[in-house]
Amino acid sequence: MTLWDAQVGESVRVTGLAATGSGRRRFLDLGFVPGTLIEVVRRSPLGDPVAYRVRGATIALRGVDARQILIER
Repeated sequence: MTLWDAQVGESVRVTGLAATGSGRRRFLDLGFVPGTLIEVVRRSPLGDPVAYRVRGATIALRGVDARQILIER
């Protein structure tokens, strides 16, 4: 399952990244490292982007990006 599938208020753990190259590096730099706990904070009124809490920082990702982050509940 991907980060996009997680619901607001849910905490999930990153298991991997489907992105490659500079996109993968960007996710790793933002803290989306396998094993990291992520909390879904809120969705925008139109549903995209979504705010996530990663290691104490709040980061908003578009759906196209969130679908590249693999998670487990």
